[in-house]
Amino acid sequence: MDELIFASHNHGKIVEIKQMLEPLKIKVLSAEEIELPDVEETGTTFEENAALKALTIAGLTGKPCLADDSGLCVNALGGRPGVYSARYAPNRDFNLAMDKLLNELKISGSTDRTAYFACVLVLGRPDGSYKSFEGRVNGMISECKHGSGGFGFDPLFVPDGYDETFAELGADIKNKISHRGRALQKFIAYLQSLS
Repeated sequence: MDELIFASHNHGKIVEIKQMLEPLKIKVLSAEEIELPDVEETGTTFEENAALKALTIAGLTGKPCLADDSGLCVNALGGRPGVYSARYAPNRDFNLAMDKLLNELKISGSTDRTAYFACVLVLGRPDGSYKSFEGRVNGMISECKHGSGGFGFDPLFVPDGYDETFAELGADIKNKISHRGRALQKFIAYLQSLS
């Protein structure tokens, strides 16, 4: 595989995927770059949403497509925001989403701040077949936002084994240990097994 469409308009995700696939010499074109539409996420699981996006774009372009769905799952909130992470606040404003999350945790009265990020990557093919790869990282929700790197809920999430949030750790560390990084490592291993 020498060219791949990545079904995303999310700049942070596009940068991460391109960085991690660069050593494989795969040309990655984002849906944003080739002006493809956003595919509405109507599934109830990360895999359903990722497969929907990957297969729709693969069908439109006739090329293999990689898509992801990911989110933050907070145990004290019954797994919310989960598949609705990107839509947790109006206009995908993650500053508002983080404030809302901290407020909901406070209102819950729970002292449980454990959470995990989950990501499912799906490689969709124009023939309608697909393969999925899941990654997960456990951690805690910090008391307040820390750091300016990363995107989404990164300033609130402290991965297990670290004292800093994803927004403080830097891309090199985050790409190795993150949910998307772990899913992508499985995807890379799959590609290498084909050659």
